[in-house]
Amino acid sequence: MDRTQKQKMLAGELYHPDDPEIQADGQSCKHWMVRYNAALAETPALRRALLRERFAAVGDGAVVRPPFHCDYGLHISLGAHVFLNFGCIILDCAPVSIGDRTQIGPGVHILTADHPREAAPREAGLEFARAIRIGRNVWIGGGALILPGVSIGDHAIVGAGSVVTRDVAEGATVVGNPARLLAPRSQDAPASP
Repeated sequence: MDRTQKQKMLAGELYHPDDPEIQADGQSCKHWMVRYNAALAETPALRRALLRERFAAVGDGAVVRPPFHCDYGLHISLGAHVFLNFGCIILDCAPVSIGDRTQIGPGVHILTADHPREAAPREAGLEFARAIRIGRNVWIGGGALILPGVSIGDHAIVGAGSVVTRDVAEGATVVGNPARLLAPRSQDAPASP
């Protein structure tokens, strides 16, 4: 049986993004985003109800501050008490899961969408996507970019403005472009003022 373009997209295979089913999901999401982003003055509970209309999963106490943008919304799962600050973008051409109590700063981009490195498939309009997994109790600073296929372990920290191109281990702190492991501070060293 032939797989649909949407099935190929979600499986990380090359797909045509102009497929009617994919386009319909995107159009539906655009209408939802207008409603969601207009709800800035509404209560967190009402905004959470709107998220539950669209997202794959939304845990209790999750907060996504508008404006918020995504491709489809259907492939995003938020754990309990997740917090996304103003201006976050999630390109959810593949699944994106964010664990309980993770905090994401303003302007963070979580990008599953990717393009072939070879010219011919790009010219043919083909794309692919890689799932992103962000663990529990992660802190991602403002303006960070999380690139396709990355996994971030529980309790990790991603510094503001970092570009995360590789997996981040549990409890690690990464900073920079590309994001690199920050050496742990010695237990005997005084904290910076």
